[in-house]
Amino acid sequence: MTAPNDAPRRRHARTLVTSALPYANGEIHLGHLAGAYLPADIYVRYLRLRGEDVLYICGSDEYGVPITLTAEREGITPKELVDRNHASIKKSFAGFGMSFDNFSQTSREIHTETSQTFFKDLHDRDLFRQKTTEQFFSPSQDRFLADRYIEGTCPKCRSENARGDQCESCGSSLDPTELIDPVNAQDGSPLELRETTHWFLPLGDWQKQLEAMFDAHPEWKDNVQQYCRGWFKDGLEDRAVTRDLGWGVPVPLPDHEGKVFYVWFEAPIGYISSTREWAAAQIGQDDQGDPDSWRTWWQSPDTRLIHFIGKDNVFFHAVMFPAMLMAHSEDYVLPENVPANEFLNLEGQKLSTSRGFAVWLPDYLEKFKADPLRYTLARNLPETRDMNFTWEGFLARNNNELGNNFGNLINRVFTFIHKYFEGTVPAWSEADSTDLDRAALAEVEKELENWAAHLERFEVKAAMEAAFRAGQAGNRYFDESAPFKSRKTDLERCAQSLGVIIQILRMLAVMLAPVTPFAMEKLWSWLGMESDLWRGGWDEGRRPIPGGRPLGKPEILFPRLEEEQIREEIDRLQALLGD
Repeated sequence: MTAPNDAPRRRHARTLVTSALPYANGEIHLGHLAGAYLPADIYVRYLRLRGEDVLYICGSDEYGVPITLTAEREGITPKELVDRNHASIKKSFAGFGMSFDNFSQTSREIHTETSQTFFKDLHDRDLFRQKTTEQFFSPSQDRFLADRYIEGTCPKCRSENARGDQCESCGSSLDPTELIDPVNAQDGSPLELRETTHWFLPLGDWQKQLEAMFDAHPEWKDNVQQYCRGWFKDGLEDRAVTRDLGWGVPVPLPDHEGKVFYVWFEAPIGYISSTREWAAAQIGQDDQGDPDSWRTWWQSPDTRLIHFIGKDNVFFHAVMFPAMLMAHSEDYVLPENVPANEFLNLEGQKLSTSRGFAVWLPDYLEKFKADPLRYTLARNLPETRDMNFTWEGFLARNNNELGNNFGNLINRVFTFIHKYFEGTVPAWSEADSTDLDRAALAEVEKELENWAAHLERFEVKAAMEAAFRAGQAGNRYFDESAPFKSRKTDLERCAQSLGVIIQILRMLAVMLAPVTPFAMEKLWSWLGMESDLWRGGWDEGRRPIPGGRPLGKPEILFPRLEEEQIREEIDRLQALLGD
């Protein structure tokens, strides 16, 4: 099924893309990649190919009770823990090919200052409500518990093990006091309700504006629309923005010792502080830099803001953070889209970080290259429903699709040209094209248009299907034009067909570049392309490559994997399931 291409493409002044901040309490796994990171990186790389002005912002989320508890267990400070984990996450992302323009930390001073200033803007205009409420206190740990460390039965769907902030079964946003039979999620111990005073954001005050925002974007995914429409129907309630914790951004008010910001208040502000950090860094690279250039990205009406998230973060990115931006005295841009993916299962089972039932990115990168995993996930993203990753599927995608459909074609063409045409693009001409030549080029060009149209709508899976069909068309043309035969009988025809195949390869390079960037940067170089792939490569990728251009010598772009390598990974997971 192809995508409609009759509507003219809108070019945007600039696009600000964020991925949900990864929590610095552990490593990145496949579920994270498929949810908020790989789809965003593919989209960002696509915009760079088109020569658009795009900024990709992220950073590690480093506050909250889980960090404190892990640091206590390891006998280190929370700051030591998050710094260590941040460095590891950043290294893994780099190895995976994530192309962030800035990857910051919420424990940095610039974030503290940014979030405190944001809070004071709302506080000084009396937009918060201060309430004394009863919250759950754990006598066994001598501390108030964050919502996620309280479990009980959901009052709406009666599912057990609902968290104090949200029920994963029905998606309802909860207050821990609503839970039936709440207990300490860590040890099952009983809890006590004790009085404490906090600031609350009255989300209901912005409900009409939020509903208007949703009405203006009927193209948003069904999961985002349905979740949020359900909350609107129930009526948005006040949401606490402060907590009783020792590790967090301090509330910048007198007589608030021991009060810090609730992580879902300050963490999204991390997108802003990370952009401010990026802007400040530009001054060191360019004397013309402006530390206030971050405002262009956050406060200019011609900026598009796109949040890539997993479905468990819908409420905070589609309701709470937009309400915060609406409430601020300065005019911040609101999200133009919030592409939220569903969950990725592993070998038919839900991922379980507590049991280690996951594929961790650092472990993966020690054994395999990034491109095959990027490709496999892109072909199977949980865009509209939960999907499943299997190692057998990974093996098939690498060997049968990357290797046979794409890699084999690239290798055959380059090897043939180096052997029989001295490593230069054979003489060819569009005017001398046969019906077979024109049909092949038209088919691949059509798939390139389909690919782009799907990515414009954040439909990565459909885009990759178009790229796969283009690869099939290229292989079919190679076999039908048969340069390996015409070399002996009609050298001009042989040269013409190889020239056509080179044009197909340049279009395949464009389609595969956002998904397999490491391999396609090599192919781009081998083709002798003159532009930077990530600064407008789209235009050159649509221009014919002339005859006579020297070509680079190829290598195997997608090495074949053996079943023994995959069996080790399957056995490890099966052992965990057997425990």
